[in-house]
Amino acid sequence: MSTNQTTRSPQSALREGELPGSGAVTLFAAVLGFALITLDASVVTVALPAIGSALGGGLAGLQWVVDSYTLVFAALMLSTGAFADRAGATRAYALGITVFTLASAACGLAPNLPALIGARVVQGAAAAVVLPASLSLVRQAYPDAGRRARAVSLWAAGGSVAVALGPVAGGALTTAWDWRGIFFINLPLGALALLLLLRAPRSARRPAPLDVPGQLTAVVALTAVTFAVIEGGATGAVALAVAVAAGAVFVRIEGRQPHPVVPLGLFRDRAVRVAVATGAACSVAFYGTVFVFALFFQQVQGRSALFAGLAFLPMSGLIPVTNVVSGKLAGRYGPRLPMLVGQVLALVGLLGLLSVDAGTSAAAVAVLLVPVALGCALTIPPLTAVMMDAVPAERAGLAAGVLNAARQVAGGLGIAVFGTLVNGGFVAGLRASLAGSAALFALTLVLCRRPLGGPAAH
Repeated sequence: MSTNQTTRSPQSALREGELPGSGAVTLFAAVLGFALITLDASVVTVALPAIGSALGGGLAGLQWVVDSYTLVFAALMLSTGAFADRAGATRAYALGITVFTLASAACGLAPNLPALIGARVVQGAAAAVVLPASLSLVRQAYPDAGRRARAVSLWAAGGSVAVALGPVAGGALTTAWDWRGIFFINLPLGALALLLLLRAPRSARRPAPLDVPGQLTAVVALTAVTFAVIEGGATGAVALAVAVAAGAVFVRIEGRQPHPVVPLGLFRDRAVRVAVATGAACSVAFYGTVFVFALFFQQVQGRSALFAGLAFLPMSGLIPVTNVVSGKLAGRYGPRLPMLVGQVLALVGLLGLLSVDAGTSAAAVAVLLVPVALGCALTIPPLTAVMMDAVPAERAGLAAGVLNAARQVAGGLGIAVFGTLVNGGFVAGLRASLAGSAALFALTLVLCRRPLGGPAAH
């Protein structure tokens, strides 16, 4: 240990996040916050039939209950990393968790569907602040690179566990309590995250440019295209025109901005294009499949919410373990091999699910869902490594934001498309949804046919 290290004042240690015992507590706070916002992306899915029975609104309204959270979360994630830097990670995290917790209470108290959707929008905006701030807290708490890598792995594992628990927790809470319980459970957990944050050293503010015009046009474009898919008809056609116009303005703005939220130059690199496309295919498959089969179990087969949640346990319970295995495979063989194996596995799973109809046993459906989840879980960690290897170190955070936003947007649009298809006839729409998702994986497999380049690729 150097002389400088041994003579630091307590105030210096506090600024650097090295207050004795603060690192583990800060990590726990960060993991809890990340798990909360990840859980809310999937926990609501199994509760949708109960929400529909209580508040009405039809399938289109239920799609908005999911997508109002997912799309706002995804769109604002493009800028909230810069916001967290400007405000300081602790301030941004405290703000995000506070707003998220209050919005959760508003969701649980919602008297009608528009009020619930509005509160979900606020939840999504808050979640977009929490995600980058929580990761910044981990980085601040562990200045040593080795310890920080292990802490980031634990942070990521918290999100994986939340994804796995989402459908099961949603089913259990809806059955044992009420659909409102899936939101009220966030209140004590949010309060705990804020209490833990009191042990975290105050983060410094850093200058970070914000691309407000680009962010606003991105929100308009994504909202409009989702509205077009869900609502359809003449209103949907108008929304689609708005989406195209907003998208064109967005591209023009991003091409001229010195600090764009989405640097278009990133996509000149083939590895970036492959990572984004493959991540999008995984999100469409996973979130779209969970959405339609949560409805299938309850509305087509007449099962309870708890049964539906438990039916997802075989597929979701293996996700955290598979993520770890995927990372080890990528470290040994390079990222391309686990990506290829994962996509093939997911493709096979989707094709197997095409045989499902109203009379298929729930146990058979639960088994057929497993390859889809395992394939996606194998694919995501190495494609993230491909994305990070394709950009300079100083742009890693921005690239991660673009990748995660693309995945969230794809998941939201997948739910919108799947819901629209099943609304015209459930089993036929289910098969069309699965076939479309399988086609996406066939396309990304073609994109992966050649080595991806970069130091980690083979």
